[in-house]
Amino acid sequence: MAVSYKPQLNYTDFKDLTEQIHFQSSEGKIWFGEQRMLLMNLTSLGAFRREIVNSMGAERAKGFFLRLGYLSGLKDAELARKLRPHCSELDIFLAGPQLHSLKGMVKVIPLEIDLDQETGDFYGRLEWIDSWEVEICKTELGQMSEPACWVLLGYACAYTSSFMGREIIFREVSCRGCGDEKCIIEGKPAEEWPDAKEFSRHFKADPIIEELYDLQEQLNSLRSTLQRQQGQYYGIGQSASYNKVCKMIDKAAQGKVSVLLLGETGVGKEVIAKSVHLRSERADGPFIAVNCAAIPPDLIEAELFGVEKGAYTGANQAREGRFERAHGGTIFLDEVVELTPRAQATLLRVLQEGELERVGDNRTRKVNVRVIAATNESLEQAVEEGRFRADLFYRLNVFPVQIPALRDRLEDLPLLAGHFLEKFHAQYEKRTLGLSDKALSLCMSYHWPGNIRELENVIERGVILTDNIETISQDALFVTPPATDKQPGERIDEEGNMRSGPPEGGTGSWSDTILGAGISLDEVEETLMRQAMEQANQNVSKAARLLGLTRPALAYRLKKSGILAES
Repeated sequence: MAVSYKPQLNYTDFKDLTEQIHFQSSEGKIWFGEQRMLLMNLTSLGAFRREIVNSMGAERAKGFFLRLGYLSGLKDAELARKLRPHCSELDIFLAGPQLHSLKGMVKVIPLEIDLDQETGDFYGRLEWIDSWEVEICKTELGQMSEPACWVLLGYACAYTSSFMGREIIFREVSCRGCGDEKCIIEGKPAEEWPDAKEFSRHFKADPIIEELYDLQEQLNSLRSTLQRQQGQYYGIGQSASYNKVCKMIDKAAQGKVSVLLLGETGVGKEVIAKSVHLRSERADGPFIAVNCAAIPPDLIEAELFGVEKGAYTGANQAREGRFERAHGGTIFLDEVVELTPRAQATLLRVLQEGELERVGDNRTRKVNVRVIAATNESLEQAVEEGRFRADLFYRLNVFPVQIPALRDRLEDLPLLAGHFLEKFHAQYEKRTLGLSDKALSLCMSYHWPGNIRELENVIERGVILTDNIETISQDALFVTPPATDKQPGERIDEEGNMRSGPPEGGTGSWSDTILGAGISLDEVEETLMRQAMEQANQNVSKAARLLGLTRPALAYRLKKSGILAES
């Protein structure tokens, strides 16, 4: 439905936006919804812009700042849809100009807005007053030869394009930064601008930068190929604890010694095992991974060492085991503590003599295999309890490596999260905007008992639940957000002043507030139903969806309380 901006609308009422601002002074953070924000003085931004212009040239700098504003506009368009899901198209759209004003970037006065999301028609004419970019021009750069509000313009283009679901381009038809009386912008669909194709190039990476990126990718590819040829592949991480592990593996890989990998479940022991294999002289040979805990005890010997035809019921033909398949390469025995006593004895012989006998056979076969074992239990304790052979433990424990848990290398988490995002973007054929700042902050404060495997599962859930070109929120990552010990920060009250802690009269918990005020359950239910009906414009079906009820269930409660009759 087509709507137009009307001057009588209360455009300055954006309390729903100011409520999203929270200060966590003790943490050194400012939050706007799930976005982490910064307060910077205009002088610093002016110096930054001047250096970019001087180093890149005005034209490339323009593209840089347009893209900077563009990304901000995408984020805010997503926020506007979430904050005003039941408002009119116009009210949702106006959140963009209001956010511009709220962030101190510019005062926006809508002059004319006509939009229709169904047909995609759009026209907008707005005035910018006291643009921060114009002020920078006056104090740092001097008068420009063309419109100067690059960041603001990129924001307007991205916000409106995301809102309308099609490319909308805004242009400054006059700008105080280049001597005009006012800053006026005009926006309409891209195809209605004669120079749209040329202008849209600004939203793509600079050709020189793209060329540098291409060369960098080629260099990284060559390095990766060389590293794989040399076997230097350690997974993802750059923390001190992870680099220490990599250096140990680098030393062990060139030898023939058995390696014992220790660490919690999900820390990436198989990745490290592959690193040892690829770094060794056996890199061209096979790498066979075996999860000893996943094989039934009565079949473990046959799986590892092979079986002859007729050795037991069901053995209809002779077949080689995992060790024979790994001949000339490496075998990785995960959860080695789960091996049966007979399998342990056979493994000990393989390690000592380099030979084995298949189940049901009396012929000895030579094998040349390097063994890498792993466990998340204490083998010393298993030896004390009689579950693991002491002599086998000493053979495996020649070169033990303790792999750190994810909580002990949290500086690697953003790299790992980025890796998994790329993986699942390709797998599910979608592209999100990545983790919100608050979601990443929550991940950095979480204990991660399941380590990297748990992180991978959490990121996959987030990608599945998040739509294209939207940010992955903390609610999309966790069914129930993990508890943290952080104290509630400051907030902005209705007058725009900062206040510490929760709203007056509250304790930080809405349930404590309700109980402390002596409010009954019936009163809570009635208040929620009235609020839902108001937000849904007295539509019972919409209100039921807001409350998570069926329509008949809500209708019954409305009649019982007398609200439906009032409506």
